[in-house]
Amino acid sequence: MSDKDKLDADLMEDDEEGEDTQEDKYLTFAIGQEDFGIEIRYVTEINGIQGITVVPDMPHYVKGVINLRGKVIPVMDIRLRFGVDERSYDDRTCIIVININEQPVGLIVDRVLEVLDIQKSEIEPPPIMKKGKSNRFIHGMGKVGDQVKMLLNANKLLFDEEEIV
Repeated sequence: MSDKDKLDADLMEDDEEGEDTQEDKYLTFAIGQEDFGIEIRYVTEINGIQGITVVPDMPHYVKGVINLRGKVIPVMDIRLRFGVDERSYDDRTCIIVININEQPVGLIVDRVLEVLDIQKSEIEPPPIMKKGKSNRFIHGMGKVGDQVKMLLNANKLLFDEEEIV
């Protein structure tokens, strides 16, 4: 069973069990050497990279739109959103489709990892940087064994208009 099939099975299992079972669950993915997580309740599906139609006059991190089963969905390259250098897409590059406030958006990530259960007691606030401000996209740092996963604030990721300097 491929990694994508396992993740899809996890997502389907969570859907069948109800929303309460999605609490404390995060879909993890990699950008470069760093691991991130997003609450599973926002994730609707995971797709391989596909043809993206460029839309003029969009923020630099919005690559364009995709046609997903007849629905037009904007896609955002998370590398560019975080101010990380762009890289070529490969066979591990995925689009994680999330839904925030009835707005579906595709997040382009280097590779999808796994679904993890991270209890609230294992999440610490992000470090404070730059004049007392913490990283605006990160709502917490999830401790998983001896690793740390940066847990994203999906709402700020999509709707925070402040540019990275």
